[in-house]
Amino acid sequence: MVSDAELKVVVVGLGYIGLPTAAVIARTGAKVLGIDVSEHVVETVNSGKIHIEEVDLDGLVSGVVARGTLRAATQIEPADVFVIAVPTPFADDHAPNIGYVLRAATTIAAVLKAGDVIILESTSPVGTTEKVRDLLAQLRPDLKVPGKTGESADIAIAYCPERVLPGRILVELIDNDRVIGGITPRCARKALQFYRRFVRGACVTTTSRAAEMTKLTENAFRDVNIAFANELSRVADTMEVDVWEVIRLANRHPRVNILSPGPGVGGHCIAVDPWFLVHADRDNTPLIRTAREVNDAKIDYVVERAEAMVAAHPGVRVACLGLAFKANIDDFRESPALKVATALAARFGDRLDVVEPYTRTLPAVFNGTGATLTDIDTAIETCGIMIVLVDHDVFKSVPVDERADKIVYDTRGIWPDQPRAPVRTEALRLAS
Repeated sequence: MVSDAELKVVVVGLGYIGLPTAAVIARTGAKVLGIDVSEHVVETVNSGKIHIEEVDLDGLVSGVVARGTLRAATQIEPADVFVIAVPTPFADDHAPNIGYVLRAATTIAAVLKAGDVIILESTSPVGTTEKVRDLLAQLRPDLKVPGKTGESADIAIAYCPERVLPGRILVELIDNDRVIGGITPRCARKALQFYRRFVRGACVTTTSRAAEMTKLTENAFRDVNIAFANELSRVADTMEVDVWEVIRLANRHPRVNILSPGPGVGGHCIAVDPWFLVHADRDNTPLIRTAREVNDAKIDYVVERAEAMVAAHPGVRVACLGLAFKANIDDFRESPALKVATALAARFGDRLDVVEPYTRTLPAVFNGTGATLTDIDTAIETCGIMIVLVDHDVFKSVPVDERADKIVYDTRGIWPDQPRAPVRTEALRLAS
């Protein structure tokens, strides 16, 4: 493969994974072109700025754009390596939608040449990389495609899923181990050489199908374990026991490690990917399917409890703390917090204040509800009811004396010292 300075890389999709990946690669000196369908995203990146919230990403993007190693466009150009990082959502029946992946492959096909490497990073159902291979073989019959010819292939095709945590993406893109699955062993080796340019973690090669299932397995494992915690939290409510205390005590056992419950499960991975396994083999995935159903049902459970609390205190203003799917990020995809707050806004909108420090405007789903976006200090002053939906650091920092007279529903367990006594009459009057 060519030197870093000569290497040309195209990253298709400049979202939460694509943009950090493009910037990290550009930092090595390679010439990186990021492709996105959004003119706004392209203009933002080319100005050296970012359209998403991620620790240290703004400085990195500004630097590599200024040095000329990263630029963005809406039109594809020839390159040596193509990385596909586009969404893979599911339909209403939980069937996976790989349409964005196949459209990206179609776009790449137009500029492919012998020697190029195509890598799919999008979380995908098992067999998707082979479908990309088949599509490229159909669109470019002039090229020998791996697995479709008895001779040495002209191009290499591989799958290497991201496995990063929002808020730590730039660190984990480099330090985490990578699983690289090739259509053929030679494809895996070609992709391995590319990732070795910027990954310090171990790079392990396998087949594309094994790599695809590995990614789905990782997220299904997390989902099943979160479902146990969420189900446990409901049992603890019935028993009138503090679930976080129970978990802390149970985790003192050397072979027990229970995760923390919450208002559900969100994000573009854990709330989505297990369905890919269920859809592929429904008969053999009862546990994975049930975990998904438990975690989705937790959202309805939280809505029901929150609505009852608000309805029991007419006239008292309500603060929903957080909309993101996890702490200290601006990502609302599949967020249970957003779904809870939206449900409450539909019923109590004119009494509802939303506190979300990682957005400047409320999402469109709140339009017409009467709900307002506010800051944490204003919410403390004006709201008698506080519903904690996200464990942002700024919420954790609120001391007990500032919330002692509040009615609190803490779905994240960030305020274990919250008094359980009823809210004072004076506070209710001031908050109404």
